[in-house]
Amino acid sequence: MEEKKLAVIALGGNAILRGNQKGTVEEQNQNIRETLENLIYLVREGYNLIITHGNGPQVGNILMSDDAGVKMYGLPPMTLDMCVAYSQGEIGYMIERNLRNILREHGLTRHVVSMISQVVVDEHDPALQNPTKRVGRIYTREEADKLAAEHGWIFKEEIKVEGGWRRVVPSPAPIDFKNAALVERMARSGSIVITGGGIPVYVDGEGMLQPLEGVIDKDLASAMIGARVKADELYILTDVPYIYKDFRKPTQEVLEFLDYADTMKYLEAGTFGEGSMAPKIRACLSFVEKGGQKAVITEATKLEDRRYGSKITMHYD
Repeated sequence: MEEKKLAVIALGGNAILRGNQKGTVEEQNQNIRETLENLIYLVREGYNLIITHGNGPQVGNILMSDDAGVKMYGLPPMTLDMCVAYSQGEIGYMIERNLRNILREHGLTRHVVSMISQVVVDEHDPALQNPTKRVGRIYTREEADKLAAEHGWIFKEEIKVEGGWRRVVPSPAPIDFKNAALVERMARSGSIVITGGGIPVYVDGEGMLQPLEGVIDKDLASAMIGARVKADELYILTDVPYIYKDFRKPTQEVLEFLDYADTMKYLEAGTFGEGSMAPKIRACLSFVEKGGQKAVITEATKLEDRRYGSKITMHYD
């Protein structure tokens, strides 16, 4: 009997919270439900699935709520790793509940389990001294300057919204994640496993896990998880159906089929935006370099249509 393929599905920010929304529970549940409907195709095809997700907007909102609680009621502040854990719990719950309902509606039976993931990083990672990961809502320049002055927060200009600014926090590179063997075993047995981008931890001199203030990049973590569980395919779901060369320029061109060497050339030439597509490309390259058969970047609604999506493999004949 042929073994079922194992795929890691990385849900982009639009899958949970969209840029023009406030982030209510109703909005997030609706977004998640719409995205998960597109995964039914893979379930019917017999794939075993691991679902990963980001948490940047949610972590930023939790940090804001926490700050308000500290100011108004004198509550002790939460550390960033605790805020990440908080967000993983709420997002995992929303994905699991909606997915269970969708599977039932389609007459499909799968176990669904969400897990809190601890992702191991290097405590000396230079990224800890150079915050780049955008979290929370988008502010005007005036609002960002005021918050920076009040809290010492660091802001950077938002790429997708002209005149917008977002808070940035450290994003160390993921090295490993705990429970890898358990996640793989559950997924290969047919359970759909939901695991977030991860709570950053490091291993101290005595081999003990210690918390670390940062947010893990969802795409890099998804590629690392895919490699650790020996997944066949990685799907990064975003808000565009393809990878584009010279995106939004007169020379824009769809790049549908790419091998490792050509993708590296494009990346090194600066073809892909550093604040948008380049990290996703690096994640795909890392996945296929470590043995993955194929990495796909596409829009969730195009997942079932094989005419869409940019595919990256190690070699093309």
